[in-house]
Amino acid sequence: MNRIFQSEQEAAAVLRDAGLKATPQRLAILRALSGDVTHPTAQELYERLATHFPALSVATVYNTLAALTRVERCRPLDLGGPARFDPNVAPHDHAVCERCGEIRDVKAAETRPKPRALTGFSVRRVEHIYRGLCAKCAGT
Repeated sequence: MNRIFQSEQEAAAVLRDAGLKATPQRLAILRALSGDVTHPTAQELYERLATHFPALSVATVYNTLAALTRVERCRPLDLGGPARFDPNVAPHDHAVCERCGEIRDVKAAETRPKPRALTGFSVRRVEHIYRGLCAKCAGT
């Protein structure tokens, strides 16, 4: 679920559950990601936080995002180009504007057929990506 942490202690508990120390840099990464509907890349998160945390490294951002993915507090999106990270782990789809790159969460279609079982393969999730133009780029 996409949520904003109400307290530093709540965010620190998520990091501890992921097996990470609750350093100021990691707390900042988690808090910057939580509630962010832009689906940022690791580089974008790094650039947002680097001025406030000069000791922050891109590796710390990637490692923190990997740990948060493992404990299902975010999920990476492969939309072409660098991975983007979504703090909303509830089932949903995405709409991507082909002109400006905006990414929007879309409620998953409830009438979508269930994926068929594949021999030797266990389906963990199904993702749908809708590509087109956002209202701003379409001029509507």
